[in-house]
Amino acid sequence: MGSVGKDDREEVIQAWYMDNSNEDQRLPHHRDPKEFVSLDKLAELGVLSWRLDADNYETDEELKKIRETRGYSYMDFCEVCPEKLPNYEEKIKNFFEEHLHTDEEIRYCVAGSGYFDVRDRDEAWIRIWVKKGAMIVLPAGIYHRFTLDSDNYIKAMRLFVGDPVWTPFNRPHDHLPARKQYVDNFVQKDVAGHAVDAAA
Repeated sequence: MGSVGKDDREEVIQAWYMDNSNEDQRLPHHRDPKEFVSLDKLAELGVLSWRLDADNYETDEELKKIRETRGYSYMDFCEVCPEKLPNYEEKIKNFFEEHLHTDEEIRYCVAGSGYFDVRDRDEAWIRIWVKKGAMIVLPAGIYHRFTLDSDNYIKAMRLFVGDPVWTPFNRPHDHLPARKQYVDNFVQKDVAGHAVDAAA
């Protein structure tokens, strides 16, 4: 078994367990000692990720393929920074409220960086740091939140199947079908103690 080459996604996406401090939400919030989370572990929670060529997103064949395969017909851009986002302070607070959506949340970071926080099966927060070139898909029904990091800037492509619905349902919304489906697919373990592989 030769050594497996490093996953090039790890240069633009990193994840770790968060500490419980109430310091500035834009700080990394590493535990002590640091506890990193693999992209495979994120995939077990339904979080998919790619590394794409952010300088050529208009012509990128890989992005085109992902969009076709997953049915992402809608696309726009969202710039989050004090200068570009109306009602910035209020929006940033809202993004950081724990919530879920009834559809996937697809974000492709074409400039800047930011943090998506998701819950693991034991309700612990995992912080996912996305940088330029990172594309992630948060599954429908996963509780999550977003914040900028201390650079205070991200430009993200937002993708969607059909007409976009950006409605956040702040926690608790466990009764929603999307949440129940998420729990069935990714949180409940099968008898052997393995996550049920929703992709199978």
